[in-house]
Amino acid sequence: MTERGRVTLSDVAAVAGVSLSTASRALNGGGRVSTATRSRIAEAARRLDFRPNALAQSFALGRSRTIGILAQNARGAFTEPVLVGAVAHLGSREQACLLYDTGFDPDTMAESVRRLLARRVDGLLVLGDGLRAGMRSVTAEFSVPVAYAFGLTDREGDSCYVPDSRMAGRLAGEHLLSLGRRRIAHITGDAADTAATGREQGLLAALADAGLPPAADTLRGDWSRAWGATACRRLIGSGARFDAVFCGNDQIALGVESVLRQSGRHVPDDVALVGVDNWEYVISGRSTRHLTTVDTGLAALGAAAAAQVADGREAPGTHAHPCTLVIGATTAGPQPEG
Repeated sequence: MTERGRVTLSDVAAVAGVSLSTASRALNGGGRVSTATRSRIAEAARRLDFRPNALAQSFALGRSRTIGILAQNARGAFTEPVLVGAVAHLGSREQACLLYDTGFDPDTMAESVRRLLARRVDGLLVLGDGLRAGMRSVTAEFSVPVAYAFGLTDREGDSCYVPDSRMAGRLAGEHLLSLGRRRIAHITGDAADTAATGREQGLLAALADAGLPPAADTLRGDWSRAWGATACRRLIGSGARFDAVFCGNDQIALGVESVLRQSGRHVPDDVALVGVDNWEYVISGRSTRHLTTVDTGLAALGAAAAAQVADGREAPGTHAHPCTLVIGATTAGPQPEG
């Protein structure tokens, strides 16, 4: 042990009864070392509380042990859970992260790419800000694995991790059908957003399996509470009969709920309501639950994308991440007619 008391690799080698080079290979995971010898060296390191120098390990392995992260909007309400999941996974594997929040500025993005190339990161994770528009692909600029989370790119074959929007719609539809609802309306976001179209397709598939048409034509707008309220007024004004509404997201659902109550309809007795995003828990952090919703699993999605990059794997194509139904107070079976 050194005079200052810091345990060195030489101390570990001495206690384990091996050469310095053998100890280095065993602890760095490289070279040919027998299982018994590797275990003996690991036990010596544990007993001595040896903490290897990360920089030295990087040189020995020929890797930086650093993953670059490019975020279009790191503080975004939906990007943040993806980032948290990715960073937690990388931290569990003792991988450092180098984060650049580029905003939506092409020049900032280009400069961030140059800096990450100079740092020789082992992989790159690019975080999008939703599925409306394709991100600029940077895959060709890197010789290491690149994955994209919560977004699609403008390049075919990129590895993109996104929520399974069709599954979200199907889960919502099947839940409402299981409660005896048969006249289900749909209010959602812009058709240019693949999340909106996927959720609609999932609902329509569930209805088709049950031999039912939708209660009315899909109403498309933006993702706001205001649009939910406006659309619900239109739905009521159309004269359509409906006993449930599947909303493309939770904000729309809250707008719909307010208008339903104003119109004298009770939720969930008269009209059952389902949203998407699990906003109350994932975004707002509330411990109480009100709205029945579909959780798109953003943290797990971020972790899955980070795992691919940390593993050094190429995984071309779009990876649809599973969703889960979260039951709240806005769904129940219809009340019997008196």
